[in-house]
Amino acid sequence: MNTKKIFTLFSVSVLSAFVAVVAYSYIVKPEPTVVEVPRAVYPAAQYMSIPASSSQKGQLPDLTVAAEKSVHSVVHVKTVSTQTTNYSGNPLYDFFFGPGIPMPKQQPVMGSGSGVIITSDGYIVTNNHVIEDATNIEVTLNDNRTFKATLVGTDPATDIALLKIDAKDLPYLEYGNSDALKIGEWVLAVGNPFNLTSTVTAGIVSAKSRNINIIRQGQGKLGIESFIQTDAAVNPGNSGGALVNTSGQLVGINTAIASQTGSYTGYSFAVPVSIVKKVVADLMEYGQVQRAVLGVSIRDVDSELNEELNLGTTQGAYVVEVVSGSGAEEAGIKEGDVIIQVENEAVTKVSELQEKISRHRPGDKVNVTVIRNGKKKDFIVTLRNIYGSTDVVKADKPFNLLGASFEEVPRKEKMRLGISHGIKVTKVMPGKFREVGIKEGYIITKANRVPINSIEDFRKVVEMVEDGLFLSGIYPNGQVAYYAINLDY
Repeated sequence: MNTKKIFTLFSVSVLSAFVAVVAYSYIVKPEPTVVEVPRAVYPAAQYMSIPASSSQKGQLPDLTVAAEKSVHSVVHVKTVSTQTTNYSGNPLYDFFFGPGIPMPKQQPVMGSGSGVIITSDGYIVTNNHVIEDATNIEVTLNDNRTFKATLVGTDPATDIALLKIDAKDLPYLEYGNSDALKIGEWVLAVGNPFNLTSTVTAGIVSAKSRNINIIRQGQGKLGIESFIQTDAAVNPGNSGGALVNTSGQLVGINTAIASQTGSYTGYSFAVPVSIVKKVVADLMEYGQVQRAVLGVSIRDVDSELNEELNLGTTQGAYVVEVVSGSGAEEAGIKEGDVIIQVENEAVTKVSELQEKISRHRPGDKVNVTVIRNGKKKDFIVTLRNIYGSTDVVKADKPFNLLGASFEEVPRKEKMRLGISHGIKVTKVMPGKFREVGIKEGYIITKANRVPINSIEDFRKVVEMVEDGLFLSGIYPNGQVAYYAINLDY
Protein backbone atom coordinates (compact mmCIF):
# COMPACT_ATOMS: atom_id res chain seq x y z
CA MET A 1 0.00 0.00 0.00
CA ASN A 2 2.78 2.34 0.92
CA THR A 3 4.58 1.47 -2.32
CA LYS A 4 1.49 2.31 -4.38
CA LYS A 5 1.14 5.71 -2.66
CA ILE A 6 4.82 6.51 -3.28
CA PHE A 7 4.61 5.60 -7.01
CA THR A 8 1.43 7.68 -7.41
CA LEU A 9 3.03 10.67 -5.70
CA PHE A 10 6.15 10.39 -7.93
CA SER A 11 4.06 10.21 -11.10
CA VAL A 12 2.03 13.27 -10.11
CA SER A 13 5.26 15.19 -9.39
CA VAL A 14 6.81 14.36 -12.78
CA LEU A 15 3.59 15.26 -14.61
CA SER A 16 3.33 18.53 -12.71
CA ALA A 17 6.89 19.44 -13.58
CA PHE A 18 6.33 18.70 -17.28
CA VAL A 19 3.15 20.79 -17.36
CA ALA A 20 4.97 23.67 -15.63
CA VAL A 21 7.86 23.65 -18.13
CA VAL A 22 5.48 23.58 -21.10
CA ALA A 23 3.38 26.39 -19.67
CA TYR A 24 6.51 28.52 -18.98
CA SER A 25 7.84 28.10 -22.50
CA TYR A 26 4.55 29.26 -24.02
CA ILE A 27 4.06 32.20 -21.65
CA VAL A 28 7.61 33.57 -21.14
CA LYS A 29 9.28 32.43 -24.46
CA PRO A 30 12.99 32.92 -23.48
CA GLU A 31 15.50 33.79 -26.29
CA PRO A 32 17.73 30.89 -27.28
CA THR A 33 21.47 31.29 -26.60
CA VAL A 34 23.76 30.63 -29.66
CA VAL A 35 27.41 29.82 -29.00
CA GLU A 36 29.73 30.35 -32.04
CA VAL A 37 32.88 28.25 -32.24
CA PRO A 38 35.55 29.95 -34.46
CA ARG A 39 37.00 27.78 -37.23
CA ALA A 40 40.10 28.60 -39.36
CA VAL A 41 39.38 28.97 -43.11
CA TYR A 42 42.26 28.40 -45.54
CA PRO A 43 42.15 29.67 -49.18
CA ALA A 44 42.61 27.21 -52.03
CA ALA A 45 45.73 29.09 -53.26
CA GLN A 46 48.17 31.55 -51.69
CA TYR A 47 50.94 33.88 -52.88
CA MET A 48 54.36 32.30 -52.57
CA SER A 49 56.33 35.52 -51.99
CA ILE A 50 57.55 36.58 -48.57
CA PRO A 51 56.16 40.07 -47.75
CA ALA A 52 58.61 42.80 -46.82
CA SER A 53 56.64 43.54 -43.65
CA SER A 54 53.49 42.36 -41.90
CA SER A 55 51.60 45.46 -43.09
CA GLN A 56 52.23 44.46 -46.74
CA LYS A 57 51.06 40.88 -46.34
CA GLY A 58 48.97 39.71 -49.28
CA GLN A 59 49.52 42.87 -51.35
CA LEU A 60 50.92 43.13 -54.89
CA PRO A 61 53.34 45.95 -55.77
CA ASP A 62 51.74 49.25 -56.78
CA LEU A 63 52.76 49.80 -60.40
CA THR A 64 50.54 52.82 -61.10
CA VAL A 65 53.22 55.43 -60.32
CA ALA A 66 55.78 53.72 -62.58
CA ALA A 67 53.20 53.39 -65.36
CA GLU A 68 52.20 57.05 -65.13
CA LYS A 69 55.84 58.23 -65.28
CA SER A 70 56.80 56.01 -68.18
CA VAL A 71 53.78 56.16 -70.47
CA HIS A 72 54.34 59.87 -71.24
CA SER A 73 58.04 59.28 -72.03
CA VAL A 74 57.52 56.49 -74.55
CA VAL A 75 56.87 57.53 -78.16
CA HIS A 76 55.52 55.94 -81.33
CA VAL A 77 58.19 55.72 -84.05
CA LYS A 78 56.97 55.48 -87.65
CA THR A 79 59.34 54.93 -90.57
CA VAL A 80 59.29 54.97 -94.35
CA SER A 81 61.85 53.00 -96.34
CA THR A 82 62.12 51.92 -99.96
CA GLN A 83 62.16 48.43 -101.38
CA THR A 84 63.38 47.59 -104.87
CA THR A 85 61.41 45.03 -106.89
CA ASN A 86 61.98 43.75 -110.42
CA TYR A 87 58.85 43.88 -112.59
CA SER A 88 58.53 43.96 -116.40
CA GLY A 89 55.57 46.32 -116.27
CA ASN A 90 53.31 44.12 -118.48
CA PRO A 91 51.42 41.37 -116.61
CA LEU A 92 49.76 39.98 -119.78
CA TYR A 93 53.10 39.62 -121.51
CA ASP A 94 54.56 37.90 -118.45
CA PHE A 95 51.57 35.53 -118.25
CA PHE A 96 51.76 34.32 -121.85
CA PHE A 97 55.46 34.64 -122.70
CA GLY A 98 57.21 34.55 -119.35
CA PRO A 99 58.98 37.35 -117.46
CA GLY A 100 60.14 40.21 -119.62
CA ILE A 101 63.08 42.50 -119.05
CA PRO A 102 63.16 43.33 -115.31
CA MET A 103 62.53 46.98 -114.52
CA PRO A 104 63.68 48.00 -111.04
CA LYS A 105 60.87 49.71 -109.18
CA GLN A 106 61.10 51.55 -105.87
CA GLN A 107 58.21 50.90 -103.49
CA PRO A 108 57.66 52.64 -100.14
CA VAL A 109 57.55 50.37 -97.10
CA MET A 110 55.98 51.53 -93.84
CA GLY A 111 57.23 50.41 -90.43
CA SER A 112 56.69 51.28 -86.81
CA GLY A 113 58.04 50.71 -83.34
CA SER A 114 58.63 52.52 -80.09
CA GLY A 115 61.19 54.87 -78.57
CA VAL A 116 62.07 56.32 -75.18
CA ILE A 117 62.68 60.01 -74.46
CA ILE A 118 65.83 60.25 -72.35
CA THR A 119 66.37 64.05 -72.24
CA SER A 120 64.01 66.99 -71.98
CA ASP A 121 65.38 68.49 -75.23
CA GLY A 122 64.36 65.58 -77.43
CA TYR A 123 66.93 62.78 -77.52
CA ILE A 124 65.16 59.46 -78.06
CA VAL A 125 66.63 55.96 -77.85
CA THR A 126 65.17 53.09 -79.88
CA ASN A 127 66.29 49.87 -81.59
CA ASN A 128 68.49 49.96 -84.67
CA HIS A 129 66.22 47.45 -86.42
CA VAL A 130 63.25 49.82 -85.96
CA ILE A 131 64.83 52.60 -88.07
CA GLU A 132 67.22 50.56 -90.22
CA ASP A 133 67.11 51.58 -93.91
CA ALA A 134 64.54 54.29 -93.13
CA THR A 135 64.45 57.34 -95.41
CA ASN A 136 61.99 59.17 -93.18
CA ILE A 137 61.44 58.88 -89.41
CA GLU A 138 58.43 60.36 -87.63
CA VAL A 139 57.84 60.43 -83.88
CA THR A 140 54.45 60.80 -82.20
CA LEU A 141 54.33 61.72 -78.51
CA ASN A 142 51.77 60.48 -76.02
CA ASP A 143 49.95 63.86 -76.31
CA ASN A 144 49.60 63.25 -80.08
CA ARG A 145 52.18 65.86 -81.15
CA THR A 146 54.18 64.70 -84.17
CA PHE A 147 57.82 65.53 -85.06
CA LYS A 148 60.22 64.63 -87.82
CA ALA A 149 63.21 62.87 -86.24
CA THR A 150 66.88 63.11 -87.17
CA LEU A 151 69.06 60.01 -86.87
CA VAL A 152 72.03 60.86 -84.62
CA GLY A 153 73.70 57.48 -84.86
CA THR A 154 73.31 53.72 -84.67
CA ASP A 155 75.08 50.76 -83.12
CA PRO A 156 74.10 47.52 -84.88
CA ALA A 157 76.27 45.50 -82.46
CA THR A 158 73.84 46.25 -79.61
CA ASP A 159 70.78 47.05 -81.78
CA ILE A 160 70.56 50.58 -80.34
CA ALA A 161 69.89 53.81 -82.25
CA LEU A 162 69.65 57.44 -81.14
CA LEU A 163 67.16 59.95 -82.57
CA LYS A 164 66.68 63.68 -82.01
CA ILE A 165 63.55 65.81 -82.35
CA ASP A 166 63.33 69.58 -82.12
CA ALA A 167 61.35 70.02 -78.89
CA LYS A 168 61.81 71.25 -75.32
CA ASP A 169 60.50 70.49 -71.83
CA LEU A 170 59.62 66.91 -72.73
CA PRO A 171 58.85 64.26 -70.12
CA TYR A 172 61.72 61.79 -70.00
CA LEU A 173 62.82 58.67 -68.17
CA GLU A 174 65.83 58.61 -65.88
CA TYR A 175 68.32 55.77 -66.07
CA GLY A 176 67.93 53.04 -63.48
CA ASN A 177 70.45 50.37 -62.47
CA SER A 178 70.02 47.20 -64.52
CA ASP A 179 72.83 45.53 -62.54
CA ALA A 180 70.71 45.82 -59.40
CA LEU A 181 67.74 44.00 -60.95
CA LYS A 182 66.99 40.71 -59.25
CA ILE A 183 65.41 37.58 -60.65
CA GLY A 184 61.71 37.73 -59.77
CA GLU A 185 61.59 41.53 -59.53
CA TRP A 186 58.55 43.26 -61.05
CA VAL A 187 59.05 45.32 -64.24
CA LEU A 188 56.83 47.12 -66.76
CA ALA A 189 57.06 47.00 -70.57
CA VAL A 190 55.80 50.20 -72.24
CA GLY A 191 55.34 50.59 -75.99
CA ASN A 192 53.05 50.47 -79.01
CA PRO A 193 52.29 46.83 -79.87
CA PHE A 194 50.29 46.39 -83.08
CA ASN A 195 50.05 50.23 -83.21
CA LEU A 196 48.10 50.23 -79.93
CA THR A 197 49.77 53.33 -78.51
CA SER A 198 50.75 53.81 -74.87
CA THR A 199 50.34 50.18 -73.84
CA VAL A 200 51.67 49.01 -70.46
CA THR A 201 52.20 45.38 -69.47
CA ALA A 202 53.74 43.91 -66.32
CA GLY A 203 55.87 40.89 -65.52
CA ILE A 204 58.93 39.77 -63.63
CA VAL A 205 62.60 39.46 -64.48
CA SER A 206 62.97 35.84 -65.57
CA ALA A 207 66.71 35.80 -66.26
CA LYS A 208 69.69 38.09 -66.87
CA SER A 209 72.67 38.11 -69.24
CA ARG A 210 70.75 36.05 -71.78
CA ASN A 211 72.31 35.41 -75.21
CA ILE A 212 69.79 34.43 -77.91
CA ASN A 213 71.96 34.95 -81.02
CA ILE A 214 69.61 37.44 -82.68
CA ILE A 215 71.97 40.40 -83.19
CA ARG A 216 74.37 39.90 -86.10
CA GLN A 217 76.88 42.19 -87.77
CA GLY A 218 77.86 41.45 -91.32
CA GLN A 219 77.83 37.81 -92.35
CA GLY A 220 78.08 35.47 -89.38
CA LYS A 221 79.48 38.05 -86.97
CA LEU A 222 77.80 38.07 -83.60
CA GLY A 223 76.76 41.23 -81.84
CA ILE A 224 76.85 42.02 -78.13
CA GLU A 225 74.00 40.28 -76.30
CA SER A 226 73.33 40.26 -72.59
CA PHE A 227 69.55 40.58 -72.51
CA ILE A 228 67.23 40.99 -69.55
CA GLN A 229 64.60 38.26 -69.98
CA THR A 230 61.10 38.98 -68.69
CA ASP A 231 57.60 37.52 -68.96
CA ALA A 232 56.02 40.94 -69.54
CA ALA A 233 53.87 40.68 -72.68
CA VAL A 234 55.70 42.25 -75.65
CA ASN A 235 54.57 42.10 -79.28
CA PRO A 236 55.59 43.57 -82.68
CA GLY A 237 55.64 47.34 -82.24
CA ASN A 238 57.11 47.15 -78.73
CA SER A 239 60.66 47.17 -80.12
CA GLY A 240 62.52 50.23 -78.86
CA GLY A 241 60.12 50.73 -75.96
CA ALA A 242 60.91 51.00 -72.27
CA LEU A 243 61.46 48.35 -69.65
CA VAL A 244 61.08 50.13 -66.30
CA ASN A 245 61.36 49.14 -62.66
CA THR A 246 58.73 49.80 -59.99
CA SER A 247 60.24 53.25 -59.39
CA GLY A 248 59.60 54.25 -63.00
CA GLN A 249 63.29 54.23 -63.99
CA LEU A 250 64.53 52.95 -67.35
CA VAL A 251 66.32 49.61 -66.93
CA GLY A 252 66.19 48.29 -70.50
CA ILE A 253 65.09 48.75 -74.11
CA ASN A 254 62.64 46.05 -75.26
CA THR A 255 64.14 44.40 -78.32
CA ALA A 256 62.97 40.86 -79.05
CA ILE A 257 60.56 38.06 -78.23
CA ALA A 258 60.99 34.29 -78.13
CA SER A 259 58.32 33.18 -80.59
CA GLN A 260 57.70 30.81 -83.48
CA THR A 261 54.58 32.72 -84.50
CA GLY A 262 55.86 36.31 -84.49
CA SER A 263 53.68 37.20 -81.51
CA TYR A 264 54.26 36.97 -77.77
CA THR A 265 54.37 33.41 -76.42
CA GLY A 266 55.90 33.83 -73.01
CA TYR A 267 59.26 35.62 -72.93
CA SER A 268 60.67 38.94 -74.07
CA PHE A 269 64.18 40.38 -74.07
CA ALA A 270 65.54 43.87 -73.38
CA VAL A 271 68.97 45.46 -73.83
CA PRO A 272 70.08 46.41 -70.29
CA VAL A 273 70.48 50.11 -69.57
CA SER A 274 74.09 49.48 -68.52
CA ILE A 275 74.82 48.99 -72.23
CA VAL A 276 72.31 51.56 -73.50
CA LYS A 277 73.68 54.56 -71.61
CA LYS A 278 77.27 53.89 -72.78
CA VAL A 279 76.14 53.61 -76.42
CA VAL A 280 74.01 56.77 -76.14
CA ALA A 281 76.82 58.75 -74.50
CA ASP A 282 79.21 57.78 -77.32
CA LEU A 283 76.72 58.61 -80.08
CA MET A 284 76.04 62.01 -78.52
CA GLU A 285 79.73 62.87 -78.11
CA TYR A 286 81.43 61.18 -81.07
CA GLY A 287 78.69 60.21 -83.52
CA GLN A 288 79.63 56.56 -83.25
CA VAL A 289 80.31 54.04 -80.50
CA GLN A 290 83.80 53.82 -79.05
CA ARG A 291 83.94 50.02 -78.83
CA ALA A 292 86.61 48.56 -76.59
CA VAL A 293 87.89 45.01 -77.10
CA LEU A 294 90.03 42.69 -75.01
CA GLY A 295 91.50 41.01 -78.06
CA VAL A 296 90.49 37.40 -77.36
CA SER A 297 88.29 34.72 -78.91
CA ILE A 298 86.18 33.11 -76.21
CA ARG A 299 83.55 30.47 -75.50
CA ASP A 300 81.39 29.48 -72.53
CA VAL A 301 82.78 27.05 -69.98
CA ASP A 302 80.61 24.01 -69.23
CA SER A 303 81.01 20.69 -67.44
CA GLU A 304 82.10 18.94 -70.65
CA LEU A 305 84.89 21.45 -71.36
CA ASN A 306 85.91 21.41 -67.70
CA GLU A 307 86.19 17.62 -67.73
CA GLU A 308 88.07 17.58 -71.03
CA LEU A 309 90.65 20.23 -70.06
CA ASN A 310 90.54 19.93 -66.26
CA LEU A 311 89.87 23.65 -65.85
CA GLY A 312 88.82 23.51 -62.23
CA THR A 313 85.60 25.45 -62.89
CA THR A 314 82.34 25.10 -64.81
CA GLN A 315 81.75 28.83 -65.17
CA GLY A 316 83.52 31.66 -66.96
CA ALA A 317 84.76 32.57 -70.45
CA TYR A 318 87.39 30.22 -71.88
CA VAL A 319 90.09 31.92 -73.98
CA VAL A 320 90.30 30.02 -77.26
CA GLU A 321 92.73 32.45 -78.91
CA VAL A 322 94.57 35.66 -78.07
CA VAL A 323 94.78 38.20 -80.89
CA SER A 324 98.31 39.20 -81.77
CA GLY A 325 99.15 42.75 -80.68
CA SER A 326 96.00 43.06 -78.56
CA GLY A 327 95.66 44.47 -75.06
CA ALA A 328 95.10 40.96 -73.72
CA GLU A 329 98.37 39.69 -75.23
CA GLU A 330 100.26 42.71 -73.95
CA ALA A 331 98.90 42.15 -70.43
CA GLY A 332 99.88 38.47 -70.41
CA ILE A 333 96.59 36.64 -70.89
CA LYS A 334 97.10 33.33 -72.67
CA GLU A 335 95.14 30.73 -74.59
CA GLY A 336 93.55 28.31 -72.15
CA ASP A 337 92.91 30.90 -69.44
CA VAL A 338 89.38 31.11 -68.01
CA ILE A 339 88.19 34.67 -67.37
CA ILE A 340 86.11 34.71 -64.17
CA GLN A 341 86.09 38.40 -63.15
CA VAL A 342 86.28 41.89 -64.62
CA GLU A 343 86.83 44.74 -62.18
CA ASN A 344 86.11 42.27 -59.33
CA GLU A 345 82.65 41.49 -60.77
CA ALA A 346 81.91 37.85 -61.50
CA VAL A 347 81.89 36.55 -65.07
CA THR A 348 80.05 33.25 -65.42
CA LYS A 349 79.54 33.23 -69.20
CA VAL A 350 80.55 34.97 -72.42
CA SER A 351 77.52 37.31 -72.50
CA GLU A 352 78.45 38.72 -69.08
CA LEU A 353 82.03 39.37 -70.20
CA GLN A 354 80.79 41.13 -73.35
CA GLU A 355 78.44 43.32 -71.32
CA LYS A 356 81.12 44.36 -68.84
CA ILE A 357 83.69 45.18 -71.52
CA SER A 358 81.10 47.07 -73.59
CA ARG A 359 80.77 49.64 -70.78
CA HIS A 360 84.34 50.81 -71.38
CA ARG A 361 86.13 52.82 -74.04
CA PRO A 362 89.45 52.22 -75.81
CA GLY A 363 92.28 53.31 -73.53
CA ASP A 364 90.50 52.26 -70.32
CA LYS A 365 92.44 49.95 -68.02
CA VAL A 366 90.48 47.05 -66.52
CA ASN A 367 91.40 44.41 -63.97
CA VAL A 368 90.81 40.93 -65.42
CA THR A 369 90.96 37.83 -63.20
CA VAL A 370 91.59 34.43 -64.78
CA ILE A 371 92.08 30.86 -63.67
CA ARG A 372 95.29 29.36 -65.02
CA ASN A 373 96.40 25.88 -63.99
CA GLY A 374 93.96 25.94 -61.12
CA LYS A 375 95.19 29.25 -59.70
CA LYS A 376 93.76 32.77 -59.89
CA LYS A 377 95.80 35.43 -61.66
CA ASP A 378 95.07 39.15 -62.08
CA PHE A 379 96.00 41.19 -65.16
CA ILE A 380 95.62 44.89 -65.93
CA VAL A 381 94.49 45.12 -69.56
CA THR A 382 94.52 48.34 -71.58
CA LEU A 383 91.53 48.04 -73.88
CA ARG A 384 91.88 48.96 -77.54
CA ASN A 385 89.53 49.72 -80.42
CA ILE A 386 88.79 47.38 -83.32
CA TYR A 387 91.74 48.89 -85.23
CA GLY A 388 94.19 47.93 -82.48
CA SER A 389 94.82 51.41 -81.05
CA THR A 390 93.54 53.41 -78.10
CA ASP A 391 92.54 56.39 -80.27
CA VAL A 392 89.03 57.82 -80.38
CA VAL A 393 87.27 56.74 -83.57
CA LYS A 394 85.39 59.75 -84.90
CA ALA A 395 82.33 59.63 -87.09
CA ASP A 396 83.36 60.25 -90.68
CA LYS A 397 80.69 61.95 -92.77
CA PRO A 398 82.11 61.00 -96.22
CA PHE A 399 82.50 57.37 -95.12
CA ASN A 400 78.99 57.26 -93.66
CA LEU A 401 77.56 58.70 -96.89
CA LEU A 402 78.56 55.51 -98.69
CA GLY A 403 75.80 53.60 -96.90
CA ALA A 404 77.55 50.26 -96.60
CA SER A 405 79.19 47.90 -94.14
CA PHE A 406 82.30 45.83 -94.84
CA GLU A 407 84.30 42.83 -93.72
CA GLU A 408 87.68 41.30 -94.50
CA VAL A 409 87.76 38.77 -97.34
CA PRO A 410 88.55 35.19 -96.23
CA ARG A 411 91.84 33.81 -97.55
CA LYS A 412 90.14 30.91 -99.35
CA GLU A 413 87.89 33.29 -101.25
CA LYS A 414 90.87 35.41 -102.28
CA MET A 415 92.60 32.30 -103.62
CA ARG A 416 89.46 31.21 -105.50
CA LEU A 417 89.09 34.61 -107.17
CA GLY A 418 92.80 35.04 -107.80
CA ILE A 419 93.15 38.26 -105.78
CA SER A 420 95.62 39.12 -103.04
CA HIS A 421 93.69 41.87 -101.26
CA GLY A 422 90.30 43.53 -100.90
CA ILE A 423 87.35 44.09 -98.57
CA LYS A 424 83.82 42.76 -99.08
CA VAL A 425 80.61 44.78 -99.02
CA THR A 426 78.34 42.90 -96.59
CA LYS A 427 75.37 45.26 -96.61
CA VAL A 428 74.11 48.11 -98.80
CA MET A 429 71.89 50.75 -97.20
CA PRO A 430 70.52 54.07 -98.48
CA GLY A 431 73.56 56.00 -99.67
CA LYS A 432 76.08 56.42 -102.48
CA PHE A 433 76.72 52.71 -102.99
CA ARG A 434 73.04 52.01 -103.60
CA GLU A 435 72.76 55.00 -105.94
CA VAL A 436 75.47 53.70 -108.28
CA GLY A 437 74.23 50.10 -108.15
CA ILE A 438 76.81 48.37 -105.97
CA LYS A 439 75.43 45.06 -104.67
CA GLU A 440 76.20 43.08 -101.53
CA GLY A 441 79.14 40.72 -102.01
CA TYR A 442 81.16 43.17 -104.12
CA ILE A 443 84.86 43.02 -103.24
CA ILE A 444 86.71 46.33 -103.44
CA THR A 445 90.29 45.66 -104.52
CA LYS A 446 91.31 49.24 -105.30
CA ALA A 447 89.97 52.69 -104.45
CA ASN A 448 91.36 55.58 -106.52
CA ARG A 449 94.06 53.15 -107.70
CA VAL A 450 95.18 52.45 -104.13
CA PRO A 451 95.22 48.70 -103.20
CA ILE A 452 92.80 48.02 -100.34
CA ASN A 453 93.98 45.49 -97.74
CA SER A 454 91.70 46.45 -94.86
CA ILE A 455 88.68 48.52 -93.89
CA GLU A 456 91.01 51.10 -92.38
CA ASP A 457 92.86 51.39 -95.73
CA PHE A 458 89.57 52.13 -97.45
CA ARG A 459 88.55 54.63 -94.78
CA LYS A 460 91.80 56.57 -95.23
CA VAL A 461 91.30 56.77 -99.00
CA VAL A 462 87.73 58.05 -98.56
CA GLU A 463 88.90 60.67 -96.05
CA MET A 464 91.36 62.06 -98.63
CA VAL A 465 88.83 62.25 -101.47
CA GLU A 466 88.13 65.78 -102.74
CA ASP A 467 85.90 65.16 -105.75
CA GLY A 468 85.06 61.55 -106.50
CA LEU A 469 85.81 57.94 -105.68
CA PHE A 470 86.69 55.35 -108.34
CA LEU A 471 86.38 51.70 -107.27
CA SER A 472 87.81 48.59 -108.88
CA GLY A 473 86.60 45.22 -107.75
CA ILE A 474 85.07 41.82 -108.35
CA TYR A 475 81.90 39.95 -107.44
CA PRO A 476 81.95 36.41 -105.94
CA ASN A 477 80.92 34.98 -109.34
CA GLY A 478 84.08 36.38 -110.91
CA GLN A 479 82.48 39.38 -112.61
CA VAL A 480 84.82 42.39 -112.60
CA ALA A 481 83.09 45.72 -111.98
CA TYR A 482 84.07 49.38 -111.76
CA TYR A 483 82.13 52.20 -110.12
CA ALA A 484 82.55 55.98 -110.03
CA ILE A 485 81.02 57.73 -107.01
CA ASN A 486 80.49 61.45 -106.67
CA LEU A 487 80.88 62.32 -102.98
CA ASP A 488 78.79 65.46 -103.10
CA TYR A 489 78.18 66.41 -99.48
